Amino acid sequence: MSETITDRKTGASRPHAVEPSDDRGADLGYRPFDADNHYYEAIDAFTRHLDPRLGSRVFQWATIDGRQYPVIGGQVFRGVSNATFDPVSKPGVLADYFRGNPNDDDPVALLRDHEPIRAEYRNSDARLATMDAHGLAAVWMFPTLGMLYEEALKHDPEAVTIMFRAFNRWLVEDWGFAREDRIFSAPYLTLADVDWACEELDWALAQGARSIVMRAAAPTTASGQVAPGHPSNDRFWARVAEAHVTCVVHAGDAGYTSHGYANDGFTTDFAGVPQPIRMLQLERPIEDFLSSLVCDHLFVRHPNLRIASVENGSKFLGGLFDKLRITARKMEGWWAEDPVETFRRHIWINPFWEDDVDDVIELMGADRVIFGSDWPHIEALPRPLDYLADVAHLDEVTRRKVLLDNVTELNTP
Repeated sequence: MSETITDRKTGASRPHAVEPSDDRGADLGYRPFDADNHYYEAIDAFTRHLDPRLGSRVFQWATIDGRQYPVIGGQVFRGVSNATFDPVSKPGVLADYFRGNPNDDDPVALLRDHEPIRAEYRNSDARLATMDAHGLAAVWMFPTLGMLYEEALKHDPEAVTIMFRAFNRWLVEDWGFAREDRIFSAPYLTLADVDWACEELDWALAQGARSIVMRAAAPTTASGQVAPGHPSNDRFWARVAEAHVTCVVHAGDAGYTSHGYANDGFTTDFAGVPQPIRMLQLERPIEDFLSSLVCDHLFVRHPNLRIASVENGSKFLGGLFDKLRITARKMEGWWAEDPVETFRRHIWINPFWEDDVDDVIELMGADRVIFGSDWPHIEALPRPLDYLADVAHLDEVTRRKVLLDNVTELNTP
């Protein structure tokens, strides 16, 4: 089955193969809202709106041994083995592997199964047609490469702001921030320069942004690292709270060190010998980020602030809640209320799709859990509604909250 799509920049039309319709959600009475979709960035996503004179300081492409690599801050970036994504691995090719690898698959062999890049990875009209085939009402759309590059350039905070100002101009041009009121792409914000962050937020809100996205890390500023919830960042958070847009903290390169237990550095391929300690440490960045917001009283100063953790997992929650309560008893008077209740009131959790949703609901409450498939990444669900099997046992009201109502609330300013 195919339909015709039109390139918004050139006006050229071309056929687009559409996936068979997924009717597994027909009995729900609604179509789910997927809170974790991704595009694969266009080749010029970081350069189209970048002054070419700044390329050597910020971002360039280089061809090495016949393959294109990003050059960030003058250094070749090898964190992604195929940054052009053409060809690219199929969606969800590692799904069973992340379910515990019941088939004893070789992940390297699975990743070698490439195909030409699909139109829906880079074209919003094609993506809308794919969403219809997937049975989705709407999606939150996040960067792929964009979640990795701040770490590579953090030594030059001004260059970070230049890079992401150019990136966000590309994003609104190619995807829009609320395309057809169904594709909601989040501009990338960083607190590497709080004045820049305020200006960029104001611009994004004027362009119709419903959410913003940042990585789970204490940003590096011109004067060193500063906690995201530090009072010096209050004017940014005040704007976010006043606009009532959701700040999404999405998985990416947080710059965390393994302290010698494994080689540091972000990579998305499985070349070489896997280092299990890196897998065991996946949730350290988000646990530190979210708990720091509670410890720094950010939500006391900004009681309307909403934070959503996406694609960071949920296994950390039980241990963190225990530690928060113990710390509250040890430091009586630091918090005016149970810090776990503060956490639950202001933070929403998108668990890894392979996590047990019942555990997350028990810890957070059904109002604070949101569904995300990570489509079309290699670790995604092959098709978003594959997740229906994991929530089929929930009562109808709870299931609808997880699949639709909670993220719809977060997406409504």
